[in-house]
Amino acid sequence: MTTDWLYLLAPMFVVSVLYGSVGHGGASGYLAVMALAGIAPAVMKPTALTLNLAVSLIATVLFLRAGHFVWRLFWPFALSSIPFAFLGGRLDLPPPIFKILLALALGFAALRLLFPTSKPCELRPCPLGWVLVLGALMGLVSGLIGVGGGIFLTPLLLLLGWAQPKTAAAVSAPFIFVNSAAALLGKPLESSLGQLPPALPWLLLGVVAGGWLGAHWGSIKARGAQLRPALAVVLVLACVKLAVG
Repeated sequence: MTTDWLYLLAPMFVVSVLYGSVGHGGASGYLAVMALAGIAPAVMKPTALTLNLAVSLIATVLFLRAGHFVWRLFWPFALSSIPFAFLGGRLDLPPPIFKILLALALGFAALRLLFPTSKPCELRPCPLGWVLVLGALMGLVSGLIGVGGGIFLTPLLLLLGWAQPKTAAAVSAPFIFVNSAAALLGKPLESSLGQLPPALPWLLLGVVAGGWLGAHWGSIKARGAQLRPALAVVLVLACVKLAVG
């Protein structure tokens, strides 16, 4: 493993702990770390998505075992997002446009989570039509920028009153997994594999360990109220990535 990648192990471990605690795979955090390290963009996207697969799979299993997963909330989002994540994985659009729009969206969501309304929102049913449209949009943007979509789905579920924090995390984890896989498959397999760094096994080891620790805390020991500030930190990190990347 090269020295450059060795320096990334510790920050990526920390990212995976934080993101795993809210059911996320950590792609936006990994992208931030790699951007700060000056890694080539062609390497960043498939590497982040591959690490995303590992951590989101662990989070999926742990949140599912803890009884927080709700199938009826997951399947319509996944149904419309998967083909659009595949499409997004095939496309390349000017990064500045996505940096500005994504930073605004994540900043707004972070503020809403850090300063929630005084009264807790009652859960409301999800309109199927809106869910399908929103799932498609999240899938497309996720595939374009190289994330799994949890940074969109989790705050959406919370802010619209469609799920409690732990349920939102439990639904987001498999959503991230399927979209990351679809985005990776959007490019020819040999192209994606050819861009992965030689240090990938070490990176996977680090984020798997961190993801398990985070998801264990988030799915079992954390109270629902504790996940809101944790998620807000995740979103702020994503905004920082967009600013410095």
